[in-house]
Amino acid sequence: MPTYKAPLRDMRFVMNELLDFPNHYKSLPNGDDAVEVTDAILEEGAKFAENVLTPLNQTGDQQGCTLKDGVVTVPDGFKEAYQQYVEGGWPAISQNADYGGQGLPHSLGMVLNEMICSANLSWGMYPGLSHGAMSALEHHGTEELKQIYLTKLIEGRWTGTMCLTEPHCGTDLGLIKTRAIPDDNNGYKVSGTKIFISAGDHELTENIVHLVLAKLPDAPEGSKGISLFVVPKFLPDASGEVGERNGVVCGSLENKMGIHGNSTCVMNFDDATGYLVGQPNKGLAAMFTMMNAARIGVGIQGQGLIEVSYQNALAYARDRLQMRALSGAKAPEKAADPIIVHPDVRRMLLTQKAFSEGGRALILYTAQLIDKVEKGKEEDKKEADDILGLLTPIVKAFLTEVGFEATNEGVQVFGGHGFIQEWGMEQFVRDARITRLYEGTTGIQALDLLGRKILMNQGEHLRSFTKQIHKYCQSASQQEAMQEFIKPLADLNKEWGDLTMKIGMAAMKNREEVGAASVDYLMYSGYVTLAYFWAQMAEIAQKKLAEGTSEQAFYQAKLDTARFYFQRLLPRTKTHAATMLAGADGLLAMDAAAFGLAFEV
Repeated sequence: MPTYKAPLRDMRFVMNELLDFPNHYKSLPNGDDAVEVTDAILEEGAKFAENVLTPLNQTGDQQGCTLKDGVVTVPDGFKEAYQQYVEGGWPAISQNADYGGQGLPHSLGMVLNEMICSANLSWGMYPGLSHGAMSALEHHGTEELKQIYLTKLIEGRWTGTMCLTEPHCGTDLGLIKTRAIPDDNNGYKVSGTKIFISAGDHELTENIVHLVLAKLPDAPEGSKGISLFVVPKFLPDASGEVGERNGVVCGSLENKMGIHGNSTCVMNFDDATGYLVGQPNKGLAAMFTMMNAARIGVGIQGQGLIEVSYQNALAYARDRLQMRALSGAKAPEKAADPIIVHPDVRRMLLTQKAFSEGGRALILYTAQLIDKVEKGKEEDKKEADDILGLLTPIVKAFLTEVGFEATNEGVQVFGGHGFIQEWGMEQFVRDARITRLYEGTTGIQALDLLGRKILMNQGEHLRSFTKQIHKYCQSASQQEAMQEFIKPLADLNKEWGDLTMKIGMAAMKNREEVGAASVDYLMYSGYVTLAYFWAQMAEIAQKKLAEGTSEQAFYQAKLDTARFYFQRLLPRTKTHAATMLAGADGLLAMDAAAFGLAFEV
């Protein structure tokens, strides 16, 4: 069975030494409370993830969920774990105190989320889906909806879902067919079918709150006609408690490649009573409130899976004996050397380590931005929101792309044992695969980044971030020891802007150039962004080593990993740059009918 140990030392390094969370929290309302409880949240969260969730991960994968006589049952132990989660007050940690939350910064909840994703991704999706629902209700719901639904979601008594996708349409939500007809009780009758609904039905909680996209009878065509509705599994009674069953049922469970422990449902709505969230035909804004929270959450899933795969691959590489090092025996007292001595095994482990620790820095930086947007000073909010918008598709898509790569490397370290179910490494790969798909595929995130977040505002948000990198490079360039990091980072930071300009000019002549370049552009952006954080971490490590810290091994490992990232992973930007400039012609020249000529008669 795989094991997991929360990387608290590295989390504290990022929070305290790289990003200065203590001073960040002091700039927020009730920030002193956050500083006081940070260590307790880290330590108690680690215990819950390690001791409660990790032992359920493999059995949950093997058991999966069942649907019988209209009742969805989750794997053994999941319900008891959820009860412990609620009893610990975890659902309320970062939620609005006016509705029963603890009012702590969102970043503290995101740190806990990483641990949960590493320990048991499938289980974590049950409470995780509630975050998007809570966010939409808090920002767009009426006070009555908040008092009835938001309070119980925060308490953890009820969970939430996002019901967007339909059998005939995925990302293009303007095509949805689900309809909402006004009734005589200031509500709506919602009818339609939604698919791929994570945590759509289960017995963990007494009620499930579905956030459903639907169209009103007089709705305009396309995305301008989308409205958002609350549709509960059970209708609240006069006191706000669970009442009669609503017209929503799980039609079937999806048979999936991974995340078997989570109930991914086909949900059928048949004249189900629903209540409008926000204004009619203005559901798109509320939807993006949900989806942006979910997208960052999926990026955390990718990073969390890298971490747990790395930990288990490392343990195996230290123990597994095979061959001798090419330079001579490293463990002459043993029959063979442990495979961690071999350069290619080192390459795989360092790839995992670099992506996990670099991804953690990116996520926690993003978490700071969320804190500033939600609770920060007014003068800081616009820039924070601009950069957050820029980084959200990078967090989601880049970290899930490299997450899938890194979990595959974990299997490779194990060799044939990695392919065998009992070791658990193949589960991480299967679970990671969905992260590149849901909440918008990598291609959709890439279009969002290049099209909406950059070209549509003439690169304003990108300039805010690259200016920040430029200032850092200027300040660190005076240190001779930092030249190996600052010179390539500064060059790439400049090239990032140049490439953006070239693609923008090409797109003015042919809009297809945006789609042709977008995924390579996103991956390039991800590598440069992680380089920015790895350069800062290398600088901290160099200073600590020069001071003669008692943690020499930790900081030397941090510096060594930074060098690996710059030498072995960052050069991938060259290929992405060349490919994104290759243009759309090579992709679009072939006639659609010609794709099948090799096998059609």
